[in-house]
Amino acid sequence: MNEEINNRLYQEGVTLASIKKRGMAFFIDEMLLSLLLIIALGDSFFNAKTVEEMIILTNTFVLEYMAMKVVYQAFFVMQYGATLGKIVMKIRVVEIKTMQKPNVIVSLNRAVVRVISETLFYLGFVWGLMDPMRQTWHDKSAKTLVVDV
Repeated sequence: MNEEINNRLYQEGVTLASIKKRGMAFFIDEMLLSLLLIIALGDSFFNAKTVEEMIILTNTFVLEYMAMKVVYQAFFVMQYGATLGKIVMKIRVVEIKTMQKPNVIVSLNRAVVRVISETLFYLGFVWGLMDPMRQTWHDKSAKTLVVDV
């Protein structure tokens, strides 16, 4: 399978995105989403007097935050083939079969499995570090690759 994917990448003149670029894109996306959460919680967050109150407040909205992450990931990957972090880092998500941006079902699958991987101590991301095609669990599930633009 890896040889078939490598041949497909070679034919299309595409290279896999580096771990460094993917990591930076991840960091950018997480910072944007965290900022959105703080803005959404607004007064409640700024009125918290202790770190414990902030932790309790963010834990109260953990499901909403996960839903926000799924919507963000699915929408941007479906619409643009990349999240804002990936756009900044000049990488994108493509379906292996078509080498095009993922459709709505593939994008949603990828986003949901990504959040599940995050809740399982980022094990799916660690998997991607060891995978020759740099596929995380969410990439494997959705049959996608992250490539350079």
